[in-house]
Amino acid sequence: MKIESIVTIKKELQHLPKEDLLQLCLRLGRFKKENKALLTYLLFESHDEDGYITSVKTTLDELFEVINTDSYFYMKKTIRKILKQIRIYSRYSLKKTTEVELLLYFCRRLDELKPSIHRNRTLSNLYERQIIALRKKISVLHEDLQYDYNSQLEALK
Repeated sequence: MKIESIVTIKKELQHLPKEDLLQLCLRLGRFKKENKALLTYLLFESHDEDGYITSVKTTLDELFEVINTDSYFYMKKTIRKILKQIRIYSRYSLKKTTEVELLLYFCRRLDELKPSIHRNRTLSNLYERQIIALRKKISVLHEDLQYDYNSQLEALK
């Protein structure tokens, strides 16, 4: 089966009646958890970005609470899983400020983690890569936001 381009799909969707579009969206939501999560964001949370960020932070808190701190190996696996979730949540929003806020929160929680991640080279490198990525993401934002986020970033050091 050949997968069509987004442009072709858009043109085809414009010709469908409202009822058929509704059925397509519901069917799409049934097949993958990510599709359902994106539809949930678009329908219920996209109008309140601050509420969305707060709910994601609550979810991240729950994930940080269940980290197995018995060994750095288990910590790495869970931390990578959390970072993957942040990327998914950021992709839903498409707003750079949301991604920056979530990554700042992730780095703050990572820095507070016991035992310290700075004793493990892999986790320390992961943390440093996130700091570098945050600097790049912050540099493309508005000047006022850059100042606010850079001050938060400096507080992490």
